Amino acid sequence: MSSVFLILIDGLRPDALELANAPTLKAFRARSSYTMAASSIMPSMTLPCHMSMFYSVPAARHGITTNTFTPLARPLPSLVDQARSVNKRSAFFTTWDGFSALYKPDNLDFHFSFHYADETGAFRLESDELVTDAALSYLPKINPDFSFIYYGTTDSAGHQFGWMQAGYLKQIEYVDRQLARLLPQLPTDAVVLIQADHGGHDHTHGTNLPEDMTIPWMIAGPGIKQGHEITSTPVSLLNTAPTLAHFMDVPVHGQWQGQFVQEILE
Repeated sequence: MSSVFLILIDGLRPDALELANAPTLKAFRARSSYTMAASSIMPSMTLPCHMSMFYSVPAARHGITTNTFTPLARPLPSLVDQARSVNKRSAFFTTWDGFSALYKPDNLDFHFSFHYADETGAFRLESDELVTDAALSYLPKINPDFSFIYYGTTDSAGHQFGWMQAGYLKQIEYVDRQLARLLPQLPTDAVVLIQADHGGHDHTHGTNLPEDMTIPWMIAGPGIKQGHEITSTPVSLLNTAPTLAHFMDVPVHGQWQGQFVQEILE
């Protein structure tokens, strides 16, 4: 099976791609199956959204409604846990230790995590370069079956400058340059999903406004249609885990509520 990569760009609005100078993201979209109208979940905040991505259930099921983790009242396995159940190895490259909620402690093989923050506690806008550096350094050594690579500074720029403002668009261009370093170094037969967790408006997010709830979702790799806009299948965060599980040959858990997006197959 192909190695699988989930690349998350925090707070990326799909309409921002049309305004930003982001040639790498646009080229990836051109060779992927994609939708610019995928749905986040309520509340449209980072940890609740990631819980829904990895556990394939809405917040009403996993119970996380803020960026503070509390143990699930009714535990269920995440994508990482399901991967471990069939001896698949997973690695995370992130700038936030809150993502330890996305797996049981013994089921992740490698987690490069740091919080490169300014005096306010926000991610420094150059943090994502360190994520790229770490991924490029360690991926060839550990060769995981599944990798999660998190770029968080677009969200920081949205809070600082305002979504769709010049500073936010500039940060998308910075992340695009990180992807230009990363993507060519991934295995040629890799399956890569690039998406956001939520959007944003003004200097915030978390509401059910379309600006907060609409995200890009783009997937490319062997057997996946190229240049195909997903139109007949509604896509949400809940589809991420079962879709990636398909390409990892990992069993979908019976309590997951999302479905594999079959429309993307050639």
